[in-house]
Amino acid sequence: MSPCIRVPVLVVGGGINGAGIARDLALRGVRCALVERREFGSGTSWASSGMIHGGLRYLQKDPDVTLHSCVDSGAIQRIAPHLIFRIPFVMPVFPEDPIGPELVEIGLEMYDQYQPFKNGRSHTRLSRAEALRLEPALSPRLECAFTLDEWGVDAARLTAANALDAAERGAVVLTHTELVEWLREPGGGRVVGGRMRDRINGEEFVIEADVCMNAGGPWVPKLAALAGVEVRLRPGKGIHLVFERRVSNLAVYARGVDGRDMFTFPHEQNSMAGTTDDDFYGDLDRLEATEDEVAYVLQAMERSIPSIRRHRVTHTIQGVRPTLWGFGKNEDELSRDYVVVDHARDGAPGLFTIAGGKLAAYRLMAEDAADRLCTALGVREPGRSATTPLPGGDGALDVLATAKRFRTPVAAVVRLGFRHGTRTSQVLADHDTDLPMDGATAPRVVCACEPVLDAELRHVVTREGVRRLTDCTLRVRLGVGACQGAGCVGNAVAVLADALDWSAARCVEEVRAFVDERWRAVAPALGGSHLAAMEIHRHSFLAGRGFTS
Repeated sequence: MSPCIRVPVLVVGGGINGAGIARDLALRGVRCALVERREFGSGTSWASSGMIHGGLRYLQKDPDVTLHSCVDSGAIQRIAPHLIFRIPFVMPVFPEDPIGPELVEIGLEMYDQYQPFKNGRSHTRLSRAEALRLEPALSPRLECAFTLDEWGVDAARLTAANALDAAERGAVVLTHTELVEWLREPGGGRVVGGRMRDRINGEEFVIEADVCMNAGGPWVPKLAALAGVEVRLRPGKGIHLVFERRVSNLAVYARGVDGRDMFTFPHEQNSMAGTTDDDFYGDLDRLEATEDEVAYVLQAMERSIPSIRRHRVTHTIQGVRPTLWGFGKNEDELSRDYVVVDHARDGAPGLFTIAGGKLAAYRLMAEDAADRLCTALGVREPGRSATTPLPGGDGALDVLATAKRFRTPVAAVVRLGFRHGTRTSQVLADHDTDLPMDGATAPRVVCACEPVLDAELRHVVTREGVRRLTDCTLRVRLGVGACQGAGCVGNAVAVLADALDWSAARCVEEVRAFVDERWRAVAPALGGSHLAAMEIHRHSFLAGRGFTS
């Protein structure tokens, strides 16, 4: 007989929506199980632009989406101040643009009314000379420019923080675990849980629940079909380019050849550029950027930043938006609103689905979904996710004191603080505790690009449940910098092997998977001599460690 876990709520899908729902329920005292078939936030959440913004382009056709996003942005800033950073934008206007400065400013004046909700600043208008002085990378062909600001966030870490908080409050939280089938009452009645499979060790088990939530993002239709119900989405693929370093002081708006608005923006140690929006009909588990998509983004960016091609693109990020179904519209005109569906109407009582939405309003969406689940359970406890800090968000970190106490580089503590907030000291203290007294050493930098410490890797394994080396890309940004893993994967796998008691064969498997994943992200952005150099580098790297590609 398969092992069985019994909880009031089963949430399938560990993106930002599923993790947010699990946390909201846990804050109300409702125990749930959250299962994710890969790493938390590894799908649409990771592939987002990493901004909790209002959405200027939604203002005309979807003002409620803009309002909800701005309001929730303010809430997220309060509960996770350590994960948030301000991104100033500059919007150049060119003489040939179909919308001139006066109309642009009218739109920005409307957007200014939403800024107080997200602690934003009102726009300003700049002359050509002022704009070029503020951002020298801009094209001198511009007529004028406007400023506005948004907020950035590490979306994968935000997702993990929600899941971590849910776990600490009693939730059963499982990664690399997939739903095999929904469990139904005899005769195909109420959905009462699911049969799960651990994708690492192959073990199967059952989770029984009073109600179930399908929070699978773009996988929502497939999960719904397992219960014999239909959820229609119109999935939209988007990619971002990630540059080796920052290509501009500010985020810069750009326009594609088809008129689509895009932008490049500083994001942590790098700059990102995007995003595309195309209908997607392919395999969600075999998602890759194409050379055409890379060229399309670069062409758009080049119009605003003529020097963009001089900067090295280290890799691409691609994902699929779980956009709500709409017929007869261009992809970027589809609504970014969301729905929570009770499938009792479809003959599957006990099953709910959340679909659509955007990162910036995840907390509000999760609260709405949790309200629906609690109503079904007869729970009247109100939500507290808008006021209760996420792990590490309950105060300020003294960076210099922490660096001195734990003999750690200031830059490393800054990066630790961005991911772990006030828990940074605990991350470093665990390092001292875990090592024998005669072998105690200062934390060691494993990946210099971010930087990532061996203490942090050990922490996310022993305290946060990381199970794969590839998980560390999302959880601590291992290998996403200039080295793309070449300078850190060997040291990193040694830390995980020690903490998880991996065999040599398992280490080889983990490194191979990590390198292959990084290569899939890098390859579409390569060309010419850069492509040849990276191929030589990759094979030399693998051969030097006894691996074959």
